[in-house]
Amino acid sequence: MQARFIEKALSTSFYFLTGIIGLTAFLYPFLWPTISQIGDDPAGARGTLAPLVTVILLIICLIVLFLEIQGEAVSAKILAALGVLVAATSTLRFLEVAIPGPGGFSPIFAPIILASYVFGARFGFLMGTMTLVVSALLTGGIGPWLPYQMFAAGWVGLTAGWLPHFAKPRWTILLLIAFGVFWGLVYGLVMNIYFWPYMMGAADSMSWEAGLSLQQAGSRYLTFYITTSFIWDIARAAGNGLFVAILGIPTIAALTRFRDRFNFRVKGL
Repeated sequence: MQARFIEKALSTSFYFLTGIIGLTAFLYPFLWPTISQIGDDPAGARGTLAPLVTVILLIICLIVLFLEIQGEAVSAKILAALGVLVAATSTLRFLEVAIPGPGGFSPIFAPIILASYVFGARFGFLMGTMTLVVSALLTGGIGPWLPYQMFAAGWVGLTAGWLPHFAKPRWTILLLIAFGVFWGLVYGLVMNIYFWPYMMGAADSMSWEAGLSLQQAGSRYLTFYITTSFIWDIARAAGNGLFVAILGIPTIAALTRFRDRFNFRVKGL
C-alpha cells in the first residue's frame, strides 16, 4: 500500500513538472525578454530550444508511463489501449495532409477528447502528447513547433479527463461539443504564443516588445490573434464540435465497455 502511494505521488509530481516545463517553454520570452530579442526568425529562435524540450517531454512521459504501469494491476491493458488509440488517432493526420480541411481543421482532437473523457486525465495527457509526436513522425511534421503542439494536445486530453460525467448521454455530448469548440479556439490561441514574441516585423498594434505591461501585451496579442488566426481557428472549433457530435455517443459507449470489461480505473490528478 505504501509503495503504491509513493508511485502515485511520484507520478503526480511528474505530471505537475511537465506542466511547469510546458508553461516555461511557452512563456520564457516574456520571463527572460533579452533572449527573445536575439532575432526575428521564430524557427531560428525556437530551433535551439525545441529539440531539448522535446527530449525532456518524451523522457518525462516515459517515466510517467512506467510509474503508471507499476502502480496498476491491469497495466498491460492500459498500455495496449493507449498504444492502439495513439496509433489510430495518429493515422488521421494522413487524412489531414492528403485532404486538407478548411482553416485549422484537424480530425485528431475528437478522438483525444473522447478517449480522455472515458479513461481519465492522466491517460488523456499521455494520449494527446504521444499522438502529436507519432503523427509528426508519420507525416514529416517535425519542427520547432512540435514540442509546443505536444504540450497543447496533452493539455486537451488532461482537461477532457477532468470533465464531469452525466447520467444522460445528451448532456454528456453537449458538454463535449462545447469542450471541443472551446479547445478548437484555445489550441490556436496557445500555439500562437510560441512564435508571436519573435514577430518583430508586425505592426506596432500587434507586436510584442520587452517592457510592455501585462495589459498592453494582452491587448496587442488579442489584436494579433483576431487579425491573423481567429477565422482559421473557427474551422478547427467547428470541426471538433461536428466530429464529437457524430462520433461521441457510439465511441464513448464502446470505450466505456472496453474500460469496464478490463476494470480500468479512471483517475484524476
